[in-house]
Amino acid sequence: MESVNPTPEQLERVLADTPKDQPVVMLNLLRFRERADYKEDVPERSGREAYKLYMQEAADCVKSVGAEVIWSGRSVGSLIAPPDESWDQVLLVRYPSIDAFMAMIESHEYKGIVRHRTAAVQDSRLVANLENQS
Repeated sequence: MESVNPTPEQLERVLADTPKDQPVVMLNLLRFRERADYKEDVPERSGREAYKLYMQEAADCVKSVGAEVIWSGRSVGSLIAPPDESWDQVLLVRYPSIDAFMAMIESHEYKGIVRHRTAAVQDSRLVANLENQS
C-alpha cells in the first residue's frame, strides 16, 4: 500500500509512544513519481526535482526547530525486503524531540511547503527512532 503523508491516527500513536525528552531520528524512505503531481498549475517537473525544491524550502523550517539532516543518499537496492519494494532516496533527520518534529509539521511555513513533497512522492515510509540509552 502506497503512503505519502501520515494520518492523524499515526501521528497520535507515535506521539503517545515517544518520550518527550529524547532526540528522535526520523528515517525517511522515498520513492518518487516520474512526474510531480501538483493539484494546482505549476511548471512541470520530475518527482525528484519537486522533492529537491521541497528540501531547499523546508531547510529553514528544519533548522528553526533545532533539527538537522544527518544523512541523505540514494538507495541502490534492498538486501532484505519484499521483491517489489524499492526506494529512490533515504534520509535521516534528527529532531531534538518529537515535540520539535510536531511543531515543524504544524507550522504555517511548513504547511505552505509540504505540497512539493506530496507532489513528488509516490510512496514513502517515515519511521521515528530513539537512540539507545546507555
